[in-house]
Amino acid sequence: MPSPLLILAASHNRNVQLAEQVLAASQKAGLPATILDLTALELNLYTSRAEAQGPGAGFQQLHQALAAAGGLWICAPEYNGGIPPSLTSAIAWLSRTAEDFRDLFNGKPVALATHSGGGGQKILSAMRIQLSHLGCMVLGRELLSHSQKPANPDTIAAMVAQMQRLMG
Repeated sequence: MPSPLLILAASHNRNVQLAEQVLAASQKAGLPATILDLTALELNLYTSRAEAQGPGAGFQQLHQALAAAGGLWICAPEYNGGIPPSLTSAIAWLSRTAEDFRDLFNGKPVALATHSGGGGQKILSAMRIQLSHLGCMVLGRELLSHSQKPANPDTIAAMVAQMQRLMG
């Protein structure tokens, strides 16, 4: 059985709904996938002072899901033109506490998606820069939606097919 696609939702409501659309398309294509809602994890906000207390109870779940995943699809809103704290903090905790941090990201195919109140293009660009820096293979195509532009099912299906090919 192939490694699953991990779909991370970095906010609740619209981005979880977007993640559910990706999950349904993945299942339809025969690609095993799971959703992990970062806002539902008990993950502490990362700061250098917080390191002494540790990442929180949800860290193991995040680490195990990412380690088992053959690919990653991130659904995140744009927060003031950047990456939401839930995603930034999760990546920071992984980089500071996971001994296999580089292995979690190097060469991993990643798809980017957003449902944002604003334009959404800045979050997609910011995630692309950060995940490329971490060694991920970020898909060229991305999914952008907002209140005036619903997620295109054809785009989701095409991105799922591309992820399926990359995950082999």
